[in-house]
Amino acid sequence: MTASIELIKKLRDATGVSMTACKSALEEANGDFETAIDVLRKKGEAKAIDRAARGTSQGAVFIETDSSKGAMVLIGCETDFVARGDDYLTLGNTIVEKLFAGSIKAEDRDLPEIKDAGLRLGENIQLANMSLVEGDVIGDYVHSNKKIGVLVSMTGGTIELARDVAMHVAATNPAVLSPEQISPELVEREKSIWSEQLKSEGKPAEIVEKIMLGKEKKYREENALLKQAFVKNPDQTIEQLLKDAGATVKTFVRFAV
Repeated sequence: MTASIELIKKLRDATGVSMTACKSALEEANGDFETAIDVLRKKGEAKAIDRAARGTSQGAVFIETDSSKGAMVLIGCETDFVARGDDYLTLGNTIVEKLFAGSIKAEDRDLPEIKDAGLRLGENIQLANMSLVEGDVIGDYVHSNKKIGVLVSMTGGTIELARDVAMHVAATNPAVLSPEQISPELVEREKSIWSEQLKSEGKPAEIVEKIMLGKEKKYREENALLKQAFVKNPDQTIEQLLKDAGATVKTFVRFAV
């Protein structure tokens, strides 16, 4: 059978091989898309499909901000060698600029630039995550190796303060903003562990409940940004730091390779 041009293009996008090879594979597979992929793989031509099965444990974070908006992108790849290359860095900067400008959306994933990069670089390249944050004051932080990035949106305060908070988030990786935002499911999971630990320690039943309450409070506060000790001044919590500056964190986003 003769394959439609639309199906040939779809196979080309999925496999990265030539239009001629895709047409031939579809004809051999009687128009069945998945069978055509198998045909190409057996011939050693569908390299993009083979690469897609490989992990992307390396990568980099890219950020672009102004005083009221921040865009952040995490792109994964297979090797640190590729992640540090000029071609890869150009790719990341291009994607984050498009997100910042509004030409793509944070939920978009099927971008031609990513597919082209995978074919060009010979690795599995994946757009792992994107986020666009807006607010009165935006702070950002990217670790020197580009493996961790953070955006913070605040009301009040200064960009410098927002950047300090972003750096803190990069270092401590809080799960939520405030203790009450810790999900009940997570708390119950921890409680089941604490309960077994206390039983094995032979704690009296009359004090177990009190110990459990203390553990829950500590767990919530350790994982909440506002209650954490500021990394630059452990004698001060983030909540106190913000209060002294008349600032409030509205949201934060952290990406890490």
